Amino acid sequence: MSSHGTPIPMTSRPCGPLKGAARVPGDKSISHRALILGALCVGETQITGLLEGQDVLDTAKAMRAFGAEVTDHGGGNWSVHGVGVGGFAEPDQVIDCGNSGTGVRLIMGAMATSPITATFTGDASLNGRPMARVTDPLALFGTQAVGRAGGRLPMTLVGAADPVPVEYTVPVPSAQVKSAVLLAGLNAPGKTVVIEAEATRDHTERMLAGFGAEIAVEETEKGRVITLTGQPELTPQKIDVPRDPSSAAFPVCAALIVPGSDVLVPGIGLNPTRAGLYTTLREMGADLTYENERVEGGEPVADLRARFSPDLKGIEVPPERAASMIDEYPVLSVVASFADGQTVMRGVKELRVKESDRIDAMATGLRANGITVDEGPDWWTVTGLGHGNVPGGATCASHLDHRIAMSFLILGMAAQRPVSVDDGGPIATSFPIFEPLMRDLGAHLARSNA
Repeated sequence: MSSHGTPIPMTSRPCGPLKGAARVPGDKSISHRALILGALCVGETQITGLLEGQDVLDTAKAMRAFGAEVTDHGGGNWSVHGVGVGGFAEPDQVIDCGNSGTGVRLIMGAMATSPITATFTGDASLNGRPMARVTDPLALFGTQAVGRAGGRLPMTLVGAADPVPVEYTVPVPSAQVKSAVLLAGLNAPGKTVVIEAEATRDHTERMLAGFGAEIAVEETEKGRVITLTGQPELTPQKIDVPRDPSSAAFPVCAALIVPGSDVLVPGIGLNPTRAGLYTTLREMGADLTYENERVEGGEPVADLRARFSPDLKGIEVPPERAASMIDEYPVLSVVASFADGQTVMRGVKELRVKESDRIDAMATGLRANGITVDEGPDWWTVTGLGHGNVPGGATCASHLDHRIAMSFLILGMAAQRPVSVDDGGPIATSFPIFEPLMRDLGAHLARSNA
């Protein structure tokens, strides 16, 4: 079933060249953080280009529940009148974060060091995902958490009345865990230190600095050491959200495998902790070029052009690149299906605890469409059939996972036969304009119950 209603079966059919500009929505990671940090300021933060997918809308609703004034001015323009660090009010109702693991984990961090209590829940997918990875380090500040067996939602957090600063080494690469600890550290006295052996997306560090927090990042033998001085007064900002590289992955990858395609994604964020997919695609022989490279709001931005690439080759993706492209492995596996030879993806066990077990979901669906896939606990291999040789023809389960649904719909655009998904509803959580955008480029997408 869909995360927010009746299932929406969808079918993608082989199509002609995809051409035009793919104006994908704003970056989801930055949109979440802009709302949360805006709520922790005193004064008005103005946001343009906010992603208005359900995940981000749920975070906006949560910030209102904690006392911030969050206003939608239309066209992706929003404002947040914040309550200041430590100023969150206790919400009257349960906080429903829908499908968003990023939203719930960051919000938990933001409220964890305030003397208030809040209960969190989500949809069936979110309520099945582990939260101990966040609540364990938050407990070091003095926060208490009570949830379902296995540390799962619904869960009640009792914020620390007298928080203490923390030094925490992140056990697995996770920007969500790192960010939750840093946000909790805002309202703790002294210095909170987060150490990560492998760098993960650094939007939180960049945005904390932009909002006026005292934060330092140092590369050491232990890894990347981030030191945050607590109890700052954050300064409201004007934020122009760049286009989301994870959303851009879908029209870009479609262009690479559909003959004759030429697609431009203007204003895409190319933060090096997020751009691993595009590096990988280039190594496979993809015709990708960056145009008009620039910096906006502290984030590197460019216009990305993708053209049909008939001679893609399978490669071994370096495991250390996983953190910079963890959400893009499903659609990479689709591109790998049209490459010659094997594409090997290692160090990706995080995929097994996302909105779904993404390795299992993609492996099952790709096999049903005629692709050979091997898998292990933290690796998988796709044996590509080369351009024009992918059979297609199957209906795939989306498992309430927006990226799984979109990946299989991209597969159907270049396979020999149409590919369907049992429920495209979850796509709205991150990419609400996916259908019209892809159709405008020339894709053949249809809702099966339309």
